Amino acid sequence: MKLFTNLFNEIDSSTKTNIKVEALVHYFQLVSEEDILYAIALLIGNRPRRPVKTSQLKLWAAEMSHIPSWLFDDCYYIAGDLAETITLLLKEHPSSHNESLHDVIKALQQTALLSDEEKKNVITNYWQRFTGNELFVFNKLITGNFRMGVSKQLVVKALAKFLQSDETKIAHQLMGKWNPAEETLATLFSDDITADKHYQPYPFYLAYPLEDDIHTLGDINDWILEAKLDGIRGQIIYRANELYVWSRGEDLLTDKFPEFEKLKNSLPAGTVIDGEIIPFKDNRFLSFNELQTRIGRKNITTKILTEVPVVMVCFDLLEWNGEDIRHQPLSYRRELLENVVKNFNENKILILSQSLHFDKWNEAANYRINARQYGTEGLMLKQKNSPYETGRKRGNWWKWKTGPMTIDGVLLYAQSGHGRRANLFTDYTFAVWDEQKKLLPFTKAYSGLTDKEIIEMDNWIKRNTIEKFGPVRSVKPYHVFEIAFEGIAESTRHKSGVALRFPRILRWRKDKHAEEANTVEELRSLLKNNNHE
Repeated sequence: MKLFTNLFNEIDSSTKTNIKVEALVHYFQLVSEEDILYAIALLIGNRPRRPVKTSQLKLWAAEMSHIPSWLFDDCYYIAGDLAETITLLLKEHPSSHNESLHDVIKALQQTALLSDEEKKNVITNYWQRFTGNELFVFNKLITGNFRMGVSKQLVVKALAKFLQSDETKIAHQLMGKWNPAEETLATLFSDDITADKHYQPYPFYLAYPLEDDIHTLGDINDWILEAKLDGIRGQIIYRANELYVWSRGEDLLTDKFPEFEKLKNSLPAGTVIDGEIIPFKDNRFLSFNELQTRIGRKNITTKILTEVPVVMVCFDLLEWNGEDIRHQPLSYRRELLENVVKNFNENKILILSQSLHFDKWNEAANYRINARQYGTEGLMLKQKNSPYETGRKRGNWWKWKTGPMTIDGVLLYAQSGHGRRANLFTDYTFAVWDEQKKLLPFTKAYSGLTDKEIIEMDNWIKRNTIEKFGPVRSVKPYHVFEIAFEGIAESTRHKSGVALRFPRILRWRKDKHAEEANTVEELRSLLKNNNHE
């Protein structure tokens, strides 16, 4: 645990990639194999479940700090982070333990079987033995909010150096939700991964947003252009007579989409397809909002399968007849994919991503501008001769999205942020005018302002608060903000009747008065237009 805390300190104190990689490699060289496995899992986001409830941690920490619960809550509100609050309130003392990282995590996992009193004894005992940053790291583990300043790709770089292996290979071996308690370095980094772990997905290749002039890409005939659709990026894997559906977030979604199980009757063994899972009914794509009604359910009923059936829009073939073909050019992979969709497609649940034809880049630009008229988000641009790479890489794949929808709203409520923004009002609720000339809340937004604007707005909110509702403040309806969003859908949960997808602040409209903000009718007209498209 001490060595892992030292690693945490080293990474936290630097912004340079090379220093972080060297710190990771050095850590791997010093600790046991078990500690390496648990550290990798933590660093790439494969965190263990939280062993105790937040309410219990708050109660126990307040008791141990000899302060009332209301005072602990006030401290938590100011600090904005539970692990930091507990660490600051507990009494400083010399560290008195020699446990490893995997010892601590295993002990925490076993608390799930204990009574509440036994859990309290385990946690408070650790609080008495850890101190300083070591105590902070421990508290991060038990609150379930453990994050370190490293990306998964940086961990891959360090492991490739430590194991003297290839980064692409390491990235593939780390895919999926694996359990460090059930692995060794030999099994996790097996050479023949598709044989040893036939359920394992490939690392996803992610497109870069296109911001340069489209004409810098050269001849349009060297590119495959596809419509950018809004669904769940996923892989369908069929190996060893078993079928798996993985999301880009490395969640196993096989049970969520039982429709694909029928592909076992038609797909050849050793097939991996990359695509977008989208609700599709009556020969048209449904909205992402309707897909979310399926994702959030524990049980997929016949009613849901009938109301929101899904297909996969396929745009790449990664494995064919058990052979990894990612190194082959996209044009070759797509030719094979067309054959799969045409001849191995039980119940027509696979749809080939349409390749759009444009003679000139200006024609593609016009499509992108009017993408919503075609029910898409823009264009995907892919070099015909490109291999299927790992992670987000520049050059061969680009996403060229249409501009966001926008609406002008009035700031109505504000709440403090978290972490380094815990003492600033950064979480905002916006409203539009209804038919009775009253402000109707329609969305929240947390991003889009500069640090300077956040401080300016925070000072204004503190001076213009009308009422307080716990951590929330209502403010004088004065400031107007342009809110951008990618999609809009009907919602019975919101007073406005709509829900926005990816709302964020586009700009602070200091040139507008509150009376000039948009109306709920104008907001709903975007919904009508979106549905019409």
